Amino acid sequence: MEVREPVIVDVVRTAFGKRNGALRNWHPTDLLGFALKGLVERTGVDPEIVDDVVGGCITQSGEQGCNVTRNGWVAAGLPWHVPATTVDRQCGSSQQAMHFVAASVMAGLYDVAVACGVESMSRAPMASNAKGGTGPFSQDFLRVVDGKLWAQFQVAQVLADKWKITRDDMDEFALESHRRAAAATDSGHFAREILPVPVKDDDGSLTGDTLSVDEGIRRDTTLEKLASLASAQGWDDAAPDITAGNSSQMTDGAAAMLIADRATAERLGLPIRARFVHFAVGAEDPVLVLSAPNPVTRKLLARSGMSIDDFDAMECNEAFAAIALMWAREFLPDSEKYNPNGGAIAIGHPLGATGVRMAATVVNQLEATGGRYGFQTMCEGGGQANATVIERLQ
Repeated sequence: MEVREPVIVDVVRTAFGKRNGALRNWHPTDLLGFALKGLVERTGVDPEIVDDVVGGCITQSGEQGCNVTRNGWVAAGLPWHVPATTVDRQCGSSQQAMHFVAASVMAGLYDVAVACGVESMSRAPMASNAKGGTGPFSQDFLRVVDGKLWAQFQVAQVLADKWKITRDDMDEFALESHRRAAAATDSGHFAREILPVPVKDDDGSLTGDTLSVDEGIRRDTTLEKLASLASAQGWDDAAPDITAGNSSQMTDGAAAMLIADRATAERLGLPIRARFVHFAVGAEDPVLVLSAPNPVTRKLLARSGMSIDDFDAMECNEAFAAIALMWAREFLPDSEKYNPNGGAIAIGHPLGATGVRMAATVVNQLEATGGRYGFQTMCEGGGQANATVIERLQ
């Protein structure tokens, strides 16, 4: 039986813009199209041979409705005969897109395909797809969860308390995220994964400016400034330690990865940067919706026979500092190898794009350090999580 190995030919992301910032005038279809076209140009792949495009997006309504992945591919001027679909595993949507494509390559369904993601939190506000009727959570659902439908701020606080993570711990982690992201920007490290994006004005015309670095990095923040921030859940006292400063930023951005069967990539003369080694998905508590990175990591380690010490670069999405610290409390990673270039607190978290963004950052870090294996995981709405192991080949 033929063994088919899914490899990463290349992976890129746009520079990330703050909500209502430099990328606010990019329609999300066009922003994803920009990333897809950039990926095709960087790899030199003939887009005619792409078997499928699988994209992640959470707020699939308004400008991100009607299959934003297909729309982005067409908007980029890429071949119409190539199909595309959009998936929603909440914040892990584009990481799940990676898994779907890699698994399909392994199964012999695809030879060459794209995993990608986009989110414009300026133009498709978070939770705007939850409007209509009585909302997404039915009475049966609410009965099963005893009526507990908590905001993520409260969930982050509950998990912080469970793992004995203090406000100071979270603020210190957030400060370090900004410091590391600024260092990775200034050294040119991030330039390898970033596609600079032309800035548009309000009528969609190019201004002549370009966003080439992540807009959300706060170089001037301090522990004192972070400590002065009030709770992000201002309507009650259920999350006193969770603030805008120790949470991820609302962001606009897109990311894309070209995945191929190794033999096909070699035959076509495509570059091969890394390969998929293991991946897993898991779920836990639909009330404590941020807790699943830990059990999915246990699941992946048990199935793969690997240990945390095997990983030379590790990423747990900084949806909240509490979640990244929760993961670190259990798995005790080397701090220099853990979110070594900052994370979503500084870089930003365009929900549907973050999974592929994290993979870009992992591959980039492995190449820069000569490391072998990289790991990524993230919390996802509904109490789910994905985990992925990548091996550097270049």
